[in-house]
Amino acid sequence: MSVSETDGYAPVTVHNAGKPCQTFYKIVGDLSSGKIPLIVLNGGPGSTYTYVFSIKDIATLTDLPVVFYDQIGGGKSTHLPEKNGDVDFWTVQIFVDEFHSLLRHLNIKEYNVLGHSWGAMLGMEIAIRQPAGLRKLVLSSGPVSMELWVQVTRKLLETLPADLQQIIRENEEAKTYNSPEYNAAMQEFTKRFVCRLDPLPEEVTAAFKEMEADPTPYVTMQGPSEFTITGNLKDWSVIDDLHKINVPVLVTNGAHDEAQDPVVAPLFQHVPRVRWYTFANSAHMAHWEEREKYMQVVGDFLTQ
Repeated sequence: MSVSETDGYAPVTVHNAGKPCQTFYKIVGDLSSGKIPLIVLNGGPGSTYTYVFSIKDIATLTDLPVVFYDQIGGGKSTHLPEKNGDVDFWTVQIFVDEFHSLLRHLNIKEYNVLGHSWGAMLGMEIAIRQPAGLRKLVLSSGPVSMELWVQVTRKLLETLPADLQQIIRENEEAKTYNSPEYNAAMQEFTKRFVCRLDPLPEEVTAAFKEMEADPTPYVTMQGPSEFTITGNLKDWSVIDDLHKINVPVLVTNGAHDEAQDPVVAPLFQHVPRVRWYTFANSAHMAHWEEREKYMQVVGDFLTQ
């Protein structure tokens, strides 16, 4: 069954951007069908919807429309490299505001949300504000606090061969994040804990390259790497607010995920209505690594 795809741009007002901004979006399926759409939030911050585009399978599987978009600073949406390092500009709130701005543009009143990685963090931030239209929330491989994330990723680092650990440590200390040996060592980390498919899906590789070309949001909000957090998300945590999430939540992660159980477990402990599914053969990208199973688990949750 073929499902229609529609692209477009939505104007978005970004406070202090200094120029007009727009959000690129792609709709898979029919928003006028009367069925509650799924809005997908990609990771990063500053990546692109393309690496989560496999989730379009949900539209075919469930007949629910699926909306993807590039968050400000990434993909085909407005880039703001002149704001690199501006921690007062790159706040979580601009992404929350952009999300609601897009919904207004598309006239979406009721919706489900699926966030992956940073997108799951954004999904939590949206949900704790208890917006009237939110019906269900899927949080895939996203941490509840950066402190937990750093603890877990540092432990994973210690499972790499000693020579690679040393290369990573030395380059992190010297801040030589572009050295070929550092990148080679990081590729091993990626193979083990980010995506275990070999070769990586083209969409994933392309998203990595896009972020390398303009890492503005990532570097400003997160930092130079997955485990060196120097940006303004350094002290980020929603643990104390998780009880405010008032919709059913599906939490997912992979058995080999850089988002190990400790970084998602507080969701299971504090969210009133929650279920948790771990994909046995996945790292951070179950939507590629166990694509069919992932869509089945998410699709069942959305349609029950």
